[in-house]
Order: sequence, then structure tokens, then C-alpha cells
Amino acid sequence: MQHEELKPSKRELCLQIVAALLTFALFFMLTDADAVVAWGSKGDQVRMIQQKLKEYGYFDGTVDGVYGKQTYDAVVWFQRKNGLSVDGAVGTKTAEGLGVSLSGTVAASGYNENETYLLARLVHGEARGEPYVGKVAVAAVVLNRVKSPLFPNTISGVIYQSRAFDAVDDGQINLTPDADSLRAARDALNGWDPSGGCIYYYNPVTATNGWIWTRTVQLSIGKHNFAI
Repeated sequence: MQHEELKPSKRELCLQIVAALLTFALFFMLTDADAVVAWGSKGDQVRMIQQKLKEYGYFDGTVDGVYGKQTYDAVVWFQRKNGLSVDGAVGTKTAEGLGVSLSGTVAASGYNENETYLLARLVHGEARGEPYVGKVAVAAVVLNRVKSPLFPNTISGVIYQSRAFDAVDDGQINLTPDADSLRAARDALNGWDPSGGCIYYYNPVTATNGWIWTRTVQLSIGKHNFAI
């Protein structure tokens, strides 16, 4: 006896199509959640990454939106310099470090370039020769003071507060900041705070102000103690 071939009904076909679309949508969402921009990628996200790398001094190529060898090498350099997993691709952690969102937006610090440059000058004057994380921590202390009711509520106000920083008193604030100092200022403005919320720092070898020794030290980075 020959059996008649069973064909799916229109309703079954519709259900199969819907199931396929839902599966595709779920796959897309999961892939996007762990989005990675890597060698071969093109577009606006790559342009933003290249621009940030150029601003921080890691990339000297053309901001063209094409993720090639120069961009790859710059990302590797940035990852090594900042203690990130070195794979040459911009995933979540590297994007956060750059201040770039993989959804297509750049993290906003809320400060203009003049304030950023002033903060970099302070870092250069106060922490020149310190480890990079120590430079970021010094910048973070300034920003923590801006947020504190104990200090002025602007970067310039904190930096130029009377006798607050040796670099202001001895004129080193007027030196041209190097690339690391500029990057450190931007990293702090983008939310990195290696000091853990400290509002003071000092060099225990050279500090002459007796009062600073009464502050509670939270950690030491390089030659500086960071305190609250």
C-alpha cells in the first residue's frame, strides 16, 4: 500500500518560520552582548577606537575605520600597558579602558579639553617618573576632591587651592605634560580610580607637613602613599 506524502499545513509552516526567526534573533542578541571589534572589522566603531588610541598616543595611523595591522598593534600596546588581556581585539574590558562603548558611543567625562589638559599638567608636575597607575591615581585624587564637600568643586579650583600641590607652588604645573600624563588624566576622567576614593597623597620620604601623617593610608603606589 502506497502511503500519501504528508505535507505541513500553513499553520505549521508559520510556526516553523517564527521559531527560526526567534532562534536567529536570540543568536544575534547573544553575539552582540559579547561583541568584539577585531582585525578585519570596518565602520564607525573602528573609527572611534582608532580616535581614542590616537588621543592616548598609541596610534599614529589614519583614522579610516579599517581595523588592520596598525590598529591591531596599537590595541596590543594599549592592552599590555594597562594590564589587560592581550589579544589584539577590542572586547568589553578593552573598550571600557579606552572609554568606548561597543554599542557605538564614547564615554563622556563631562570635562572639556582645557580642564583635561590642566589635570595632565598637574599629573606631570606631581607624578613624573611614577608608574603609570600612580599617575592615574594622582589624577583620581584631584577628581575625588572635586566631588568632596571639603574642597572646591572644579578641577581648576582644586588644583589652584592655596598650598594644595607642590607642583603649583614650585611652578612645575607649567611644564608641558607628556603622553603618559595626558592618558592618565583621560583615564581618570573616564572613571578609573586606582586610589580607591582617596583624597590625599604624599611622598613619605619628602613630606614635611606633620598634619598629612595623621591621615589614614589606604595604599602605596610607587613613591606615594594614598590616604583618606
